Amino acid sequence: MTGWTALKVADEFVFAMKELGFTEPAPVQEKAIPRQLAGDNLVVTAPTGTGKTLAFLAPLFSRLDSRRQEVQAVILAPTYELCLQITGVLEQLAAAGADSLKAQQLIGGANINRQIEKLKKKPQIIVGSPGRIIELARLKKLKLGEVRVLILDEFDRLLDDQNLAILADLMKLLPTVDKLQTLCFSATASPKSLERVSFLGNPEHLSIGGKLAMPEGITHYVRQCPFREKIDNIRRLVRSLEVKRGLVFIGRSSNVEWVCKKLAYEGLKVASLVGRQDKQERQSAVAALKSGRARLLLTTDLAARGLDIPEVDVVFNLDLPDTAAMYLHRAGRTGRAGAEGMVVTLLDPREREKFQTVARKLNIKPRLLKGN
Repeated sequence: MTGWTALKVADEFVFAMKELGFTEPAPVQEKAIPRQLAGDNLVVTAPTGTGKTLAFLAPLFSRLDSRRQEVQAVILAPTYELCLQITGVLEQLAAAGADSLKAQQLIGGANINRQIEKLKKKPQIIVGSPGRIIELARLKKLKLGEVRVLILDEFDRLLDDQNLAILADLMKLLPTVDKLQTLCFSATASPKSLERVSFLGNPEHLSIGGKLAMPEGITHYVRQCPFREKIDNIRRLVRSLEVKRGLVFIGRSSNVEWVCKKLAYEGLKVASLVGRQDKQERQSAVAALKSGRARLLLTTDLAARGLDIPEVDVVFNLDLPDTAAMYLHRAGRTGRAGAEGMVVTLLDPREREKFQTVARKLNIKPRLLKGN
């Protein structure tokens, strides 16, 4: 046996993978799936864009009982966009033939009455944010007593100082850890987050691709220019590089709309994605880039994780990321699943030392981008 069949995942999942064109599992899937099927508690770190979502979804089709109309798995994610991506992958699998399991998305900010109505369809998988899941459980609209698998995607965010308390509250509503398989996935993990996972059943750390490993196929460039000229450089580079779909990362959400207006005035088709937008505005912004109605999506680090837009050819850093890990997450929005991509960082002379530190940690050697 080779490929997906050798991993002993459900036949319907194997069929769906072939229908979707994924004939061979990626390394993270080959290493993580057998351990999950064996019931191990795991912390899995692997570079962004290498197939972690399918790595934790695949075993569910073997481990969950589609005949039982009750929630058996909970998948947590820190942002609306990441929840949407996970749900989207499940929908793709269902359309391709892996349709035995039903999933429901439960996130804050969405209409709770509609979510309550959809829960009447008795999903086996819940994808959502801890706050909304707790709210529905306390309203007795969501039963969690039969959950057997808990998955934390981007677990380092879910275990940070801002989210740890609410995650602990959710754990009180789930079966005890001795009855629960806990699986934590992320591209990066701080020492603090790796220490904090111990209360989730002491999962074993499985590192794939090394610490802060940059996906292959991404070329890194710097464009040296003063702060005041960065926006104009974005405009010129979009045209000279013939960017089809690009992401522009900006440090503060208050600056996103201002830059958006400046680029739109210069004739570029742009959209913006920031945290204060409602669900419909965020969906519209992402849809604009996917459909080609926008050539650039301007955003903050909100979109550095979990945003999976096919064929993003260039990521621009208008502002430098604060850490090497965040640079990695931003860069991972391009060059996904083995495709080629480009990261262009606009670098003021005063930022050179900070950027060199990031580059050393990631073992990248950016090229100098000259000309128009």
